Amino acid sequence: MALARGYAATDASKPLEPFTFERRAPNADDVVISIKYSGICHSDIHQARGEWGNSNFPMVPGHEIAGIVTEVGSGVTKFKVGDRVGVGCFVDSCTACASRDLDIEQYLPGLVGTYNAFEADGVTPTYGGYSDSIVVKEGYVLSLPANLDFAATAPLLCAGITLYSPLRHWNAGPGKKVAIVGMGGLGHMGVKLAHAMGADVTVLSQSLSKKEDGLKLGADHYYATSDPETFKSLASSFDLILCTVSAELDWNAYASLLKVDGTLVLLGIPEKPVPVHAFSLVPARRSISGSMIGSIKETQEMLDFCGEHNIVSEIEMIRMDQVNEAYDRVVKSDVRYRFVIDMATL
Repeated sequence: MALARGYAATDASKPLEPFTFERRAPNADDVVISIKYSGICHSDIHQARGEWGNSNFPMVPGHEIAGIVTEVGSGVTKFKVGDRVGVGCFVDSCTACASRDLDIEQYLPGLVGTYNAFEADGVTPTYGGYSDSIVVKEGYVLSLPANLDFAATAPLLCAGITLYSPLRHWNAGPGKKVAIVGMGGLGHMGVKLAHAMGADVTVLSQSLSKKEDGLKLGADHYYATSDPETFKSLASSFDLILCTVSAELDWNAYASLLKVDGTLVLLGIPEKPVPVHAFSLVPARRSISGSMIGSIKETQEMLDFCGEHNIVSEIEMIRMDQVNEAYDRVVKSDVRYRFVIDMATL
């Protein structure tokens, strides 16, 4: 066991505060990582504030982790001391399930979250990236491209893969028209990735306040959804719409923007059910689907793709003691576009 320092939520109603805890001793297949940067995801806030109803306290959030390998177990072959590595949204999965599929492991039983979960023993809590170190099985550690900005790679471990996976699954590329709903921490990654894949990219945002950013990051078109003319002019336009927001929307209106066989994919999780009339779908064989992060295999593919295309997240660096202020700003959409904690300030 080794002592680790971090910040934790001790109760849903309290701000995060300094927290000291024990990391498990590394096994033969483990990698010990000194955490250098940790991204802030909106899901961290939902869980730290008990908004999803599944919170375990004390909780050390953080599943966008970038760090340096400081120790490897005797059975580790992929990594060595000094390597730049990342850890994403889960740190274990069912390795003995008959239905195991490494391409879709995030959808199968036995997934162990990087935080707010319990390890395979069902007893040991997992603590996340708002800390100075972490111990992770080799198979759940990812290689970070050396050419990318170290801090700005951290959000790729959640925001990046959350957009990359549906873009790849629904074959975004040349000749495809893709719309990104929401120009935030997730949405701006969708713009960058879809553009790099060769798709025609449109941003659908409530206002035009971020239009200049959207076009600079790779969008071909940018429309305000607050303007009713947007839905008229773009009717039946898109092969794929990725909705990154968690707000309640007029889902029938968004479905009307799809071409025949088009798909609207939910990435954000609205609090209330998503009501859609059958006539919004049936006459054009449209679909509504959802997508959640990606497998380890696909996450590494995404990181390699980002390395080839020099893609990172747009970030605002903060100190560890600014995390509670950052949480409030995320809720207000007051960040362009992802907060990253410099763990040297812990």
